Amino acid sequence: MDTARISVLLEPFLEQPLSQLQLDQISTYIDLLLRWNARVNLTAIRNEEEIVTRHFGESLFMARHLFPSASSDASNLENCHPERSNVMRLAHDVLANEVAESKDPCPSPSTPRVIDIGSGAGFPAVPLKLWAPHIHLTMIESNHKKAAFLREVTRALTLTNINVSTERAETVAESLVENPGSQADIVTLRAVEHFAAILPTAVKFLARNGSLALLIGATQLPQLATLNTLKCCLPIQIPQSNARVLSICVLR
Repeated sequence: MDTARISVLLEPFLEQPLSQLQLDQISTYIDLLLRWNARVNLTAIRNEEEIVTRHFGESLFMARHLFPSASSDASNLENCHPERSNVMRLAHDVLANEVAESKDPCPSPSTPRVIDIGSGAGFPAVPLKLWAPHIHLTMIESNHKKAAFLREVTRALTLTNINVSTERAETVAESLVENPGSQADIVTLRAVEHFAAILPTAVKFLARNGSLALLIGATQLPQLATLNTLKCCLPIQIPQSNARVLSICVLR
């Protein structure tokens, strides 16, 4: 797909254009997705432009809120968009309270650990990696054919520091409880079946002060209230959607 057109389609979701390398990677990704989709059911969306807006747009919208640029970080809240200010203020307040109570400051690692549950065709996980190459990314996808696609995308885009697990999320979560040093700083979920059932499992993946980032329908928000271990920011409307939101929650 033409990279100039990709850039135009992504404008509503971003504050600044992607690099040419990132656009080239997205173009390659789309070609692979369409080719594999002919034999493996990766996405119901076949139209290239809709793939850009629905899959990449949503995923990159999440990415820019989880990993804002230096010019839009917590030290410049007054210059941020209001919705980002809400997210970052809450994260800052929660972390500050935790540090004050424990008297054991724990700065953010230089290589954040990100776990994406039910990765499917790789959204939002792979766009997150394209946006923030420094992260350590684990994609959990129990469907072996979809996992094979994720490995092929990783190779084609020459991405590093990525692990694809074909175990069930519940199995991986139990192993992390026994080995808390491997828990994630950020856990992501998008379009996962049985949303209410997977939420308690997702929380098990989180390290202390970790964040759960969700791309969900607004009607699913009440289900978050069932988890009293999370404190959630105000949901952020996803551009070009009346029904979908980004919700970021912090482990208390």
